[in-house]
Amino acid sequence: MQLDQVKQVFENAMAEIGKVVVGQLELVEGVLIALFAEGSVLIEGPPGLGKTLLVNVLSRTVACSFRRVQFTPDLMPSDLTGHSIYDMKQQAFHFNQGPVFTNILLADEINRSPPKTQAALLEVMQEQQVTVDGNTHRLQRPFLIIATQNPIEYEGTYPLPEAQVDRFMFKLLVDYPPPADEVGILEHYATGRDPRNLAEFGVRNVMESRQVLDIQQAVRQVIVEPRLLTYIVEILAAARVWGSVNIGPSPRAGVNLLVSARTLAACRGRDFVTPDDIKELAPWVLRHRLRLRPEAEIEGVTPDETIRAILESVEAPRS
Repeated sequence: MQLDQVKQVFENAMAEIGKVVVGQLELVEGVLIALFAEGSVLIEGPPGLGKTLLVNVLSRTVACSFRRVQFTPDLMPSDLTGHSIYDMKQQAFHFNQGPVFTNILLADEINRSPPKTQAALLEVMQEQQVTVDGNTHRLQRPFLIIATQNPIEYEGTYPLPEAQVDRFMFKLLVDYPPPADEVGILEHYATGRDPRNLAEFGVRNVMESRQVLDIQQAVRQVIVEPRLLTYIVEILAAARVWGSVNIGPSPRAGVNLLVSARTLAACRGRDFVTPDDIKELAPWVLRHRLRLRPEAEIEGVTPDETIRAILESVEAPRS
């Protein structure tokens, strides 16, 4: 796929998803950019805001396999990765693949399961493979994990380990829709259409799995000037010593910011990255990688406010 075709595919996918999902443009854009950048997404928000619906619609726009796992306190690691079963007839073990062997995996309410089960996704997210009984099994490509979680103050939740949180390219926040969008949601039902039956909305495939891989390859052609690499590093360096920050972003944050900025530029029809691309994506990439000091949290300081202050303190390159 040529670089100039990426924008058209992106806009077509946005239009198809918009047939069902009302509003939430930032969320939809973030999920598509993560798909094209081959990164995972953590979506946080209260129940009932359409997080699961979005992933269902996304799987319709891409002709690929899709699996959903509902995380519960009794979910076991083997329920995700699969397990070996002994075949008495052949006198050999055979591996039964778990739901992670798909193209798009929805890990619904991921923080409802204990850390042992959450950790089963560490290798999956980083190496895109599963190791069971000493045997390594590669996953299909493209591969995208979209995990949803309830706000941590909800009862019955387990905080994700830092190593796993850092493996998510983006953390996207979902809030209650404005009145105009909520009216649009009700209009779907008022006109007799039920989002649980996507066939009623005429959602169609706009890309194949092979095209997603082609897009992932094409965005590597987007030009990133050396001064922008320095700009990314300066943002990370400022975040690590910021007064209200206890633990700053890892180098993986810089890599994710670079890769996603390239993808965003391609989706906007450009073959070069701008400082504004980096500023726009910084909250998505950094908000889950900043651990604030307890005294800052008590004062009500949020990661997003901290990120805005950091971006204001770091001078962006001039064109």
